[in-house]
Amino acid sequence: SATYSRMVLLMWAVLTPMLLVSTNFLLHLLTARMLADPANSRRIIFAGLNEVSKLLAERIGRKSLGMSVVGCFDDRSVDRVGAEKALVLPLLGRLPDMAAYVKNHQVDAVIVALPIRHVKRVVALIDDLRDTTASIYYAPDIFVFDLVQTRTLEIDGIPVIAMCETPFSGYRGLIKRVVDIGCCVTLIPVVLPLMLVVAAMVRLSSSGPIIFKQRRYGLNGNQITVFKFRTMFANEDGGPISQVTRNDPRVTPIGRFLRRYSLDELPQLVNVLQGRMSLVGPRPHAVAHNEQYRKLIKGYMVRHKVLPGITGLAQVNGCRGETAELEQMQERVNYDLEYLRRWTPLLDLKILMATVLQLMYGDGRAY
Repeated sequence: SATYSRMVLLMWAVLTPMLLVSTNFLLHLLTARMLADPANSRRIIFAGLNEVSKLLAERIGRKSLGMSVVGCFDDRSVDRVGAEKALVLPLLGRLPDMAAYVKNHQVDAVIVALPIRHVKRVVALIDDLRDTTASIYYAPDIFVFDLVQTRTLEIDGIPVIAMCETPFSGYRGLIKRVVDIGCCVTLIPVVLPLMLVVAAMVRLSSSGPIIFKQRRYGLNGNQITVFKFRTMFANEDGGPISQVTRNDPRVTPIGRFLRRYSLDELPQLVNVLQGRMSLVGPRPHAVAHNEQYRKLIKGYMVRHKVLPGITGLAQVNGCRGETAELEQMQERVNYDLEYLRRWTPLLDLKILMATVLQLMYGDGRAY
């Protein structure tokens, strides 16, 4: 305080944050106003009328991005592309006419949104457009694929598009793992007395091991050993495995109760601690079932890009128990892939809460 005035320091500490916030706020308003001014907008046209160009045009129209969409060029007629898309992006002509239009109508930028299978057409169109001063951007129509966690990234300066990726790459995988460990460390001491009671019931009700171990596919299709309380008189692992049906004679009386409330799944908390499973994710299937369905259902193995879970989006949407029809397994896989597309920590929380409610008030489809 002998060198610096305490009053000056106090004024600096109070006024500096206020000035920074107000300056940034004013700059934001000024930028938004400039972008909203039609005189400052860049005139944009699209090459190709499809889902990508339609979505881009809609978002440009909703937000002040300093761009105004003029229309698009496509070799198809309005009847073929659809009147709904043509309302968003008016057709201005065919692709061969695009370069001439750009020259004569002061177009600032062209977004090429042709499907990636039309590589030759894209190359020819870009060659024509290089005779203009318009900026050229490429937005490939990748909606022809079944996309999972699509995003753009760079690998040592080379741009690439992730079309089928795990949602748990980078820090998100760390968040998922920390939540799993934290929940298990909290849950195991609480449910341990219940697990001991269940173990005693299994032991006294029929001969055989208390814990049933079965090989299943886990992350990246690697085989893992999943733990469950034994609910059947015989252990089945490998070779043809028939699914459990209603009133299945292989299921013990105690096992039927355990399966009804999914208490047989409690030992899988150990699998979660081992890092072989997660609390939430696609349910792992027996190896024999995996080999059967991967040949029948497109994209079946994509569900193995994440750790299998004790519960999942499919289970809380009623896909539990026997899958007697192929359509039932298809529906389950569809939910699993939707989970990969939509994953957030909040979605995991919703699934866990829905699982608890389903076990308390559900219809008991798992037998």
